[in-house]
Amino acid sequence: MKGKPVRITRRAFSTGATSIAPLLVSRHILGDQNNAAANEKISLAAIGVGKMMYDFHLPHFVKMPDVKVVAVCDVDTTRRNAGKKRVDDAYGNHHCASYVDYRDLLQRNDLDAVVCATPDHWHANIILDTCQAGKDMYCEKPLTNNLAEAKMVLDAVNASEIIFQTGSQQRANTNFRYACELVRNGYIGKVIRVEVGVGGPPRTCDLPGEDAEPGLDWDRWLGPAPMRPYNSELSPRGMHDHFPNWRSFKEYAGGGMTDWGAHHFDIAQWGLGMDKSGPVEIVPPHDAKSRTGVKFIYDNGAELIHGGREGITFYGSDGKIFVNRGRLESKPESIIQSTIGEDEIHLYRSPGNSHAGHRQDWVNCLKQRRQPNCPIEIGARTVAVCHLGNLAYLHAEELAGKTLKWDPKTWNFIGDYSAANRWKNYPYQRREGYQLPSI
Repeated sequence: MKGKPVRITRRAFSTGATSIAPLLVSRHILGDQNNAAANEKISLAAIGVGKMMYDFHLPHFVKMPDVKVVAVCDVDTTRRNAGKKRVDDAYGNHHCASYVDYRDLLQRNDLDAVVCATPDHWHANIILDTCQAGKDMYCEKPLTNNLAEAKMVLDAVNASEIIFQTGSQQRANTNFRYACELVRNGYIGKVIRVEVGVGGPPRTCDLPGEDAEPGLDWDRWLGPAPMRPYNSELSPRGMHDHFPNWRSFKEYAGGGMTDWGAHHFDIAQWGLGMDKSGPVEIVPPHDAKSRTGVKFIYDNGAELIHGGREGITFYGSDGKIFVNRGRLESKPESIIQSTIGEDEIHLYRSPGNSHAGHRQDWVNCLKQRRQPNCPIEIGARTVAVCHLGNLAYLHAEELAGKTLKWDPKTWNFIGDYSAANRWKNYPYQRREGYQLPSI
């Protein structure tokens, strides 16, 4: 299958780029005699060497027999060098390239695919540039930092025909899949509501300035976000063994709503059969200061509520199912002892459980040129739910009891409060030099 060119234009980045290279296309997408055959190793690069990449992705990709990690990229020298060393040590040589600017990495003709695990506010730029380069992609959730970006990356990936996997690895987990199969097949009766217990919306970053971290390109770390002094809570010094707190601040992420929400709202949509759609109405909490209680209403009448027990609880007319990592419960208990019949709905089964199965699913799909477990539309629509909830919280006082009507087909707010479309680019105006490409 041959990838389609995606016409992308941009203003030059502040790093000094003055032109855009022609579209590059992965060897695995093109069909000429110079391309890697289906049994060749997939040439892979890692963008963003934080805890997720260093501890979860890299150690596993370097062990895959059909993958060769050829490059790493990070704006922090310590993390960049650590990633390179981890790859070199795994292969017993010193040939892994390292980059500060991911766009330089994407120009490699020998590169087939990239894995992105940067902070969320960088995802949209990197996805769009990867589409332009014609490389296949695995991008960590949540896919974007606002609604406008979600629709843009959806359109770009679809136009490019790259093989794209969203890092929502819970879809590869047996418990989550089985719970959704039970719900989809009516084992709890008609679904009345779903509760998703995750953290709340983000807050404005007000961290004090600190002395700069040597070897960190702070301007590039901030990228499209507003300029502010360095703080180690955002980009920890050296290598770190924790997930940094940039996830809490609206300039870089969407708080618990997009962090764990991108996992759990994803499963809720899967169970509701809404992977290619979304809610049609969003109801803010009664208390404008509340950080829980937003309600999403679907066109079939089902309600999705942000709140309740940590995890996902499906309530039906004939019972309920609760699922979380390592937990699967039902009332009556007999529900989760059921066997899904051969002629019933069976959802996508990954070749393994959780992280490992999700990665292997993507690699298999790269070689077979087919869509994986969590392609771009699922990832984009899941993050849209998260952003819709955040907007309802952050504008609850302005809404003053009004609900938001959403059209998942057009990705627009409609009706009495269609003026809310101005919020789709929340939370900020991008910095000069880091605008999104225009497609």
